[in-house]
Amino acid sequence: MKNIAHYLDYANHHQNATHADVQLLCEAVMQYHLNAVFVNPVYIAYAKEQLNGKKKVGTVVSFPLGQELHAVNLASIKQAVHAGADELDIALNTGAIKEGRWDELLQTMRDYVACARDASSHVIVKCIPETGYLEAFEIQKMAELMVQAGVDFFKTCSGMGPRGATIEDVKLVRQAVGSAIKVKVAGGITTYAQACDFIAAGVDRIGTSHAVEIVKAAV
Repeated sequence: MKNIAHYLDYANHHQNATHADVQLLCEAVMQYHLNAVFVNPVYIAYAKEQLNGKKKVGTVVSFPLGQELHAVNLASIKQAVHAGADELDIALNTGAIKEGRWDELLQTMRDYVACARDASSHVIVKCIPETGYLEAFEIQKMAELMVQAGVDFFKTCSGMGPRGATIEDVKLVRQAVGSAIKVKVAGGITTYAQACDFIAAGVDRIGTSHAVEIVKAAV
């Protein structure tokens, strides 16, 4: 796990986040060679300026509820990319998943991917179904739909739902679609041991507000 830093997105999505908090986040991402800084949309441009192109900036859309109007989400995606976001973590409408509105969800995700790609061909799109609310078959169905929609990452949780990510979540996604989609986990991952367990299970990215502690523990 010498390269564990490259798996870590250092995030601050708190309601009371300030410019000073974002600056500290960016400094840590640079110092510890983390994958990206993840901030709320209002701080995208500021984080981009602080990192000066040396690291990626990620943000969230419709977060954490996933129940904004579709047109609002499309506008948010476009504005976030134009502000400098390299990666987008987009919360899905979990209610639609529970109701089995599969065709609607597939088209929604296709629209998100198309909107992001229109703004930048390089932007990474992740979708969050909030696995803490889902049954196993729903997790696997959403993984299949994400592959069909061209989503880059299945992100398990927002970190603000009923629970964080589990190894079982990762196994379900891998059983459903194999390596056809990348997996990001988030929510409650605070230790080096936890991070190692998720990576061993096949995770490609970890979102955490404890990235610095994890890297220090690795050393």
